[in-house]
Amino acid sequence: MASAAAVSLRRVMLASAALRLVLVVFGEWQDAHLEVRYTDVDYLVFSDAAASVAAGGSPFDRATYRYSPLLAFLLLPNSLLHAAWGKLIFSAADLLVGLFIDTILKLRGIPEKIRMQSVAVWLFNPFTFTIGTRGNCEPIVCAVILWILICLMKGRVLQAAFWYGLIVHFRIYPIIYVIPFVIVLGKSYAGPASRPTLTLWSSEQHLQNDEVSQREEPTSFVATVWYFLSSFITRNAIMFGLLSGSMFFAWTGVFFYLYGWDFLNEALLYHLTRTDPRHNFSIYFYHIYLHHRQGFSSIQRLASFLPQVIVQLALILRFSRDLPFCMFLQTVAFVAFNKVMTAQYFMWFFCLLPLILPWTSMKLKWKGLACILVWMGSQLHWLMWAYLLEFKGRNVFIQLWVAGLVFMAANTFVMLMVIKHHKYTPLFSSAVKSGGNVALKKE
Repeated sequence: MASAAAVSLRRVMLASAALRLVLVVFGEWQDAHLEVRYTDVDYLVFSDAAASVAAGGSPFDRATYRYSPLLAFLLLPNSLLHAAWGKLIFSAADLLVGLFIDTILKLRGIPEKIRMQSVAVWLFNPFTFTIGTRGNCEPIVCAVILWILICLMKGRVLQAAFWYGLIVHFRIYPIIYVIPFVIVLGKSYAGPASRPTLTLWSSEQHLQNDEVSQREEPTSFVATVWYFLSSFITRNAIMFGLLSGSMFFAWTGVFFYLYGWDFLNEALLYHLTRTDPRHNFSIYFYHIYLHHRQGFSSIQRLASFLPQVIVQLALILRFSRDLPFCMFLQTVAFVAFNKVMTAQYFMWFFCLLPLILPWTSMKLKWKGLACILVWMGSQLHWLMWAYLLEFKGRNVFIQLWVAGLVFMAANTFVMLMVIKHHKYTPLFSSAVKSGGNVALKKE
């Protein structure tokens, strides 16, 4: 059975690798012969920054480069070997995501057939396999996020902390996962000396256990706060926080020493106060477009974070124990409420989607199909108005803003449908509790 699964996975990986290689080669041909380029404009920015580093300069000499210098260092062979080097690296990371999806689902006891279907959702999704081959770096972030999950599931807390600190430095958005990670590393965590356990809970059993735990919790305010904090402030959580924080500040300190305030402003602070006047999926774009020249105060720049914070905290408090599911919902909500939303951001939650599919009762026909149609239809509706604005020069800013509101509503609808049909399954459990719970050790 194990060998059959390996053969099946090998075939899937080889087919997806061949597909990506063909697209990279085709992209090089298209760039050389056709007016419309296949390569993402961001890839040209990455390559220029890498060329600047290769010449002894700063990656931030390239205007609009707003990433960690690590990315420019990674793409140094673009100047030394071939311009498509970065695309091959990103596509390889894309394949690693598929491999890690299979690993995570296998650790959670999912049968091979369902695992292969979940892997295929990522590897053969037209959106995902074009992102990497066009030269977008998001597959690297997705691969590292899934590797951190694997490390946590195998009890490798220090390794998970190392990679988490690195990836938050590389791409700031994974900071939203820090609270769920700390909660999961609480008293129910299996720990580095033992294997995690998978608790198969139904929603009804979860609610029953919630009622029991509520009866057992202390009643005074001070005791309640202490009970809450002590439940997840553990040795593992402290080690994770200290090491990941140290890694983040170490990389940040090194590059601040090398490139000074250019690095700090462009790679980190810019993303906290970014106000992009160009049209994008965000519901904030029209307001930013109207007031961009007047400038924004720090309070105005940060005000849009408030809805994000409220939604993030609500999702964390309710779903953090089911870590992959919580991370998926967090990411969808973070992208939907962000000040700037582009198509590449969808990669952030697409890599987590296959991890929750085995636990959904929503079938492709009809509810699953309805969610896909609502999400894709609202996106195409937005693209229609964006086309009229960008290529036809029509004054359709209000229509485009309304289309953004519709897309926001579509994201919310899909999230609610996913939550409604998901089987809540905590990732770890320290012991088998009464009430019909079943705990299975990972093999």
